[in-house]
Amino acid sequence: MSRRIKIIIGGILLLNLLFVGTLVYELLKTGVIRLNYPDESEFPVRGIDVSHHQGKIDWKKLAAQDIRFAYIKATEGEDFLDEDFKHNWNAAKDAGIVPGAYHYFTLCKTGFEQANNFLTRIGLPSANSLPPAVDLEFGGNCKARPTPEAFRKELKVFIDLVEQAWGCRVVLYSTSDFYPVYLENDFLQNPLWMRNLYRQPDESSHRKWQFWQYANRGKLDGIKGFVDLNASRGDQVQFKKLLHCTGT
Repeated sequence: MSRRIKIIIGGILLLNLLFVGTLVYELLKTGVIRLNYPDESEFPVRGIDVSHHQGKIDWKKLAAQDIRFAYIKATEGEDFLDEDFKHNWNAAKDAGIVPGAYHYFTLCKTGFEQANNFLTRIGLPSANSLPPAVDLEFGGNCKARPTPEAFRKELKVFIDLVEQAWGCRVVLYSTSDFYPVYLENDFLQNPLWMRNLYRQPDESSHRKWQFWQYANRGKLDGIKGFVDLNASRGDQVQFKKLLHCTGT
């Protein structure tokens, strides 16, 4: 085979690889395909997490797709209230989807300020709702990076106040880069909600998790854009055991 023919064949193969790579990237970016497809027999309880960014949601359409639960953004920092929280909470319950409220924890404000924002804005739990969750990640956070000791002190204040009011453990949502810096070997009694868009969370690098956020570009009828997809560990019986918040 001549050198020229080899170059031509090599060029064709390279173009094919570039085409396939570009196609796969676009399919991932647009949510047509994703990297995680959890086994439904192993993870039968599926859910989503949403905020005002999802816009108007048709909750009844979501319920028809076996969406069992939804964590709904309530507050952020010391003063932000998600404008769609109350509507989403009530609409989810009306559709038969178990709701849970989450707070985005900023590294720039105290735990007391943030617990006060969360508790005064949304009040106490209603029947058949998930434990409150706190979103702990670097993405979208302020530039402050407190020491682990300082962070844990503020988070403990937040957790203690919310747990005292709600009568149940706060769920800790975290990412693979945040967890080892601020959460490893601490708050071991709190259920863990891990984000991993590439594979099932590896429990050799952290403790056993309760919730797994396995996709951030999910596509579901009832939501026009992308939505985060989640799974709860265990079956329906185990899931119902989580719904025990009593309030004070």
